[in-house]
Amino acid sequence: MPRYKLTIEYDGMPYKGWQKQEGLPTVQQAIEKAMSQFAQHEVIVFAAGRTDAGVHARGQVIHVDFEKHWKPFKIMEATNGLLKFAGHPISVLKVEEAADDFDARFSAKYRSYKYRIVNRRAPLTVDLERALWVRFPLDVDAMHEAAQKLVGEHDFTTFRSTDCQAKSPIRTLDKLDVNRISETEIEIIAEARAFLHNQIRSFAGTLRLVGDGKWSKQDLVDALHAKDRTRCGPVAVPYGLYFMKVGY
Repeated sequence: MPRYKLTIEYDGMPYKGWQKQEGLPTVQQAIEKAMSQFAQHEVIVFAAGRTDAGVHARGQVIHVDFEKHWKPFKIMEATNGLLKFAGHPISVLKVEEAADDFDARFSAKYRSYKYRIVNRRAPLTVDLERALWVRFPLDVDAMHEAAQKLVGEHDFTTFRSTDCQAKSPIRTLDKLDVNRISETEIEIIAEARAFLHNQIRSFAGTLRLVGDGKWSKQDLVDALHAKDRTRCGPVAVPYGLYFMKVGY
């Protein structure tokens, strides 16, 4: 069966996350329905990573097997047309033929996420449900300096959901940068081979405390070493998080 690699983006707000759930709208369900419709057989798609309800994607990667060969352009056009007709804010950006052993999840070497913070007094309009709004000024330098204490291999029990299904809380974080990219916008960039459930949103909410001056860098280090979920700062809202890209 021919295998294809697709890069997709989506607005996460209308969905209960990526993964199929009985009776609930999900991104996976919408894509599989569209692809099955044009392929005329049941299609199952596999993703590089699952996103939670409200989390967006700019560069999610999936793979799919069809019963016959299709031109990549045809797959992209047909899927996008059916998704648009059904009112889904999901778009296929690129389709490529893939080797039989390519796996969107297991072939990935790293995943990159961005968390957006709009830091201004005025409420959000265009960026409503597209970023976390913080009214008072944040110390971005302090946030970035503290974030470097999380880079590397650690037990991230403090920064993972109690519902996390990963067998181990140990992960290696390759990058966690905090930058002010404009007068009003801050972004947090996180890269790792794999993340725990709610890990990046837990980082974002905790680093906000550092930016507010409520936590010091040492407070964050102490929370990490405590390996205790109750020591985490507030988990940041899902709609500030974007799945940006996957490296293979």
